[in-house]
Amino acid sequence: MVRVDLPLEQLRTYRNPRPAPPGLAEYWDRTLAQSRAAAGPVRADRVDVGLRTVTCYDVTFPGFAGEDVRAWWLVPVLPDGVAAAGTPGTRPVVVEFLGYGGGRGLPHERLIWAGHGFAQLVVDSRGQGSIWNTGDTPDPHGSVAGSLGLLTKGVDHPDHLYYRRLLTDAVLAVDAAARLPGADPSRIAAVGHSQGGALALAAAALNPAVAAVGARAPFLCGIARALEVTDAEPYGDLARYLSVHRTRTEDVLAVLDHVDVSFLAPRLRCPTWISVGLADPICPPSGIFGAINAIEAVAPEVRTWPYGGHEAGGAHDDAHLAAWLAEHLGPAAADHHLPPDQHPNQGQP
Repeated sequence: MVRVDLPLEQLRTYRNPRPAPPGLAEYWDRTLAQSRAAAGPVRADRVDVGLRTVTCYDVTFPGFAGEDVRAWWLVPVLPDGVAAAGTPGTRPVVVEFLGYGGGRGLPHERLIWAGHGFAQLVVDSRGQGSIWNTGDTPDPHGSVAGSLGLLTKGVDHPDHLYYRRLLTDAVLAVDAAARLPGADPSRIAAVGHSQGGALALAAAALNPAVAAVGARAPFLCGIARALEVTDAEPYGDLARYLSVHRTRTEDVLAVLDHVDVSFLAPRLRCPTWISVGLADPICPPSGIFGAINAIEAVAPEVRTWPYGGHEAGGAHDDAHLAAWLAEHLGPAAADHHLPPDQHPNQGQP
């Protein structure tokens, strides 16, 4: 095995040695209550992007502080005579969160979950979308001087953190998904890779409407531990910041603890799937296992890849997760027929 961290037998019992920040539950309850109080409507405008088997909507929903967040809503077109399982005309939902530096891009770039029959909400990441894909959601908040990346934005105070805003957007994306055309609000999953995996886990921990969560190589797990194990970006950017602000290390880490997924993991109550590359140089396995081992209410499904890097199991994970989601959310479509006047797609805009 290409070892970049602790051996697997130690990872299985590793816990984040830092204590959770005081008042963490109140911090998130207050943040979410304030943002929900400021929320406006969810808007979904059907757009023709040339897809033949998926109906696409351009979505705007209220995120942190009621600010607009963009998304794509991708709903598979049912064959004539086939009804969606569950409530007629509805499908189980996958809310997909994206990796560091990417935005929602174009609809045809992210069809994996719609291809498996789920209604799919592809959530833009505020202030991102210029590293590997394009984005459409600004982050209208300044901060004290940070480094080049996102981990150091707002590290002067927990209320100023960039990731407070992004995690709030993720939680409220689940609220929005429940209100979209064709969604079954009782069958919503959150999924993502890397930063997207952190957002999925946070959304599931902080929003009881999430019925299942899948995270591949999640970011923001054991932030302080990651600084000890890797100098790869994005953690390398935080290390660079602390090398300049030499006397602020503990203060900065105490602020970032408020968005560390290992401290939110005890709130997870839904079926949980996590994949870890044991040779991941970007999101160290020990930090991820610190989150896994903090989950108390459910026994998570954990997949480990001895030679997997930051991709963990890659496409193999995607295939396994699709089957796992179908098991926990129920099938996307049922093989029964409806009369033409009861076809679930009839009369939809």
